[in-house]
Amino acid sequence: DHRDLHSFPTRRSSDLAAIEEATGKLSQLKEDIKAHQADRAEAKDALAKATALREKEAAAYAKESADFNTNIDAMKNAITAISTGMGGAAFVQTTTATAVKRIVIDADMSSADRDQVMAFLANGQGFGYAPASGQIVGILKQMKETMEGDLAGITKTEEDGIANYNSLAAAKEKQIQANTKAIEQKIERVGNLGVEIETMKADLSDTAQAMIEDKKFLADLDNQCKTKKAEWEERSKTRTEELLCL
Repeated sequence: DHRDLHSFPTRRSSDLAAIEEATGKLSQLKEDIKAHQADRAEAKDALAKATALREKEAAAYAKESADFNTNIDAMKNAITAISTGMGGAAFVQTTTATAVKRIVIDADMSSADRDQVMAFLANGQGFGYAPASGQIVGILKQMKETMEGDLAGITKTEEDGIANYNSLAAAKEKQIQANTKAIEQKIERVGNLGVEIETMKADLSDTAQAMIEDKKFLADLDNQCKTKKAEWEERSKTRTEELLCL
């Protein structure tokens, strides 16, 4: 019965506790969303920086490996030409000889070997003379092997860089997706919980309003009872007086 007021304080307390609990959950969900957004932003930033670095490293490798391949090819051609006894003057005028000169100038080699190769390439000195040609070919082969080793080294570094980037990118993408999913789910829960809280507040307001109306009803009833009692007492008194007068 809605006029049973004795249970109202207990119901009201329970309703207020439910609203307070739901409000706490709502606040926590909002904090969780902020944390997920921060984590996702951090993951995106880390991925962007890693991608920029990977692109920079890939560009550097592309240029360096291209230079190594060009120089190695030049060495191969020079070794073949010298080994087959190509005419000195003819070889000196080729682009291969020019490339080998450039390589030798910048190469990490002994001054004696550099001077010997440069003199050989300057005027074809030693062409046709097997011991001299053989010595030059030996120097060039050693240089080629060194460059091939360096190329293998930077290629291995590049491959490791690609593997590390792919691993990191996969982890960051997974982290981004997980946070995005959590954000979407918790935003939906925030909306639903917000509606629930407003509904509970409305119900509590309705209950309070019913309480006011019940109190008014009882007050009116009490007043009516008092009025009726007073009227009855007045009639009883009047009747008693009439009887006494008989």
